[in-house]
Amino acid sequence: MKAPPEVVWKLLIDAEHWSRYFPAENQVRILSGESELALGTRYHRVTVGYPMSLTVTECIPNRRLAWATTVDGDETGSTAYHGWVITPTNAGCHLLTEETQQGEFFLDVIGRRHPGALYCYHQDWVERLALAAEAEAAKQAV
Repeated sequence: MKAPPEVVWKLLIDAEHWSRYFPAENQVRILSGESELALGTRYHRVTVGYPMSLTVTECIPNRRLAWATTVDGDETGSTAYHGWVITPTNAGCHLLTEETQQGEFFLDVIGRRHPGALYCYHQDWVERLALAAEAEAAKQAV
């Protein structure tokens, strides 16, 4: 994308405002007192109707952000791990996101009921984040 890593990073760590550019993430609440995601931040979100508890496990400013997830009320012990990698380029940066999931909850909901849904969800998020970051970078350049 045509935005520097710092601009993308700022949008990523501002979790309670993700919905400004990605309306599907409109129910995010930081529980541990920080105003932005940081190493160890605990937060809650509702994603496609499922309440989740998350903890930031990796936080390298302008480079890498990741969190571990459990689904509230899930008795199967299912977990997910979501990472974002920002790589600087001559034109701005490249953004990669990936999520791994383990357990019956994710196998049933994502694997059986909605195959491919996670890929589409993340692709939409990345594309909207790119548009927001590029717009912010353009504002800062003026």
